[in-house]
Amino acid sequence: MKLTNEQDIIQLVQKDPWMMDILQTVKQLHLPDWWVCAGFVRSKIWDTLHGFEERTPLPDVDVVYFDAENIDESEEKKYEKQLLNMSSTVPWSVKNEARMHIINNMPPFSSSVDAISKFPETATALGLRLNEQDEIVLVAPWGVQDIINLELRPTPCYEETKEYANMYEERVLTKKWQEKWSKLKVFYPLNAIYINTN
Repeated sequence: MKLTNEQDIIQLVQKDPWMMDILQTVKQLHLPDWWVCAGFVRSKIWDTLHGFEERTPLPDVDVVYFDAENIDESEEKKYEKQLLNMSSTVPWSVKNEARMHIINNMPPFSSSVDAISKFPETATALGLRLNEQDEIVLVAPWGVQDIINLELRPTPCYEETKEYANMYEERVLTKKWQEKWSKLKVFYPLNAIYINTN
């Protein structure tokens, strides 16, 4: 199947009952500025472009929201528990992006979308949610050309310093994405310690 733009991705998700169920479940929590993001979106696209009939298992389903009024980590755990009660087979991971800049040693984020734009890879910087009319909304701060062209490259903030460049490279090596999705083309920052030319 060929994907050429954001609308193709939205239609792909619409036809996936499991993904739609995930989005409907998260919507029920009424979290502020919520998105289901990262591998949840990325893996579906890569699986589709590789012609896989079975879904590649996800280590977790990333749910993000933005609540600057309450950045206690226990709130995230409370939401994870609620989601598990609604759908016990999903490996939920819930994070409040109003506090995650501290963990990631970055300046504060202004919103969930701002945080998503600072994920390590452009192909990971994707999020989905349902609006009030239950229509799918896709956010892609760096566009969708990299993901649909099977190109893995760092977001701009992961090219700024050697530290972030190395974090990006370490993720690529440890996640072993090219072993799962063989058509991937990986691009490395110029200031990474090791340059892999595969």
